Amino acid sequence: MRDDLEWLADIHEGITNIERYAVRGRDAFLQEELIQVWMRYHFQVLGEAARNMSAHFKDAHPDIAWSEIIAFRNMLIHHYFGIDPEVVWDIITFDLPPLKAQVEAILQKGEGA
Repeated sequence: MRDDLEWLADIHEGITNIERYAVRGRDAFLQEELIQVWMRYHFQVLGEAARNMSAHFKDAHPDIAWSEIIAFRNMLIHHYFGIDPEVVWDIITFDLPPLKAQVEAILQKGEGA
């Protein structure tokens, strides 16, 4: 069974994978379906990892928007064709950098549940 820090490492890896293609910019993201699919997949990984983390761990780190991460994953899976790419890009631009910093800080401290 995986522990919370392993799930958190999955979140970090997903963010890193999203960043790999985000550097190409908004226009590339909006124009290239493969990049959009890549990003959506890794957002699903983030949400699945967050969903599997213990309530104790999430309660210990209330500054992370766990429920929003999980809700976005659910939206991507259940409403795939209704997802606005501009919304996804905004999340990449504005929400991922602070989330990555939070995740890295926890991983560096090794703060498991």
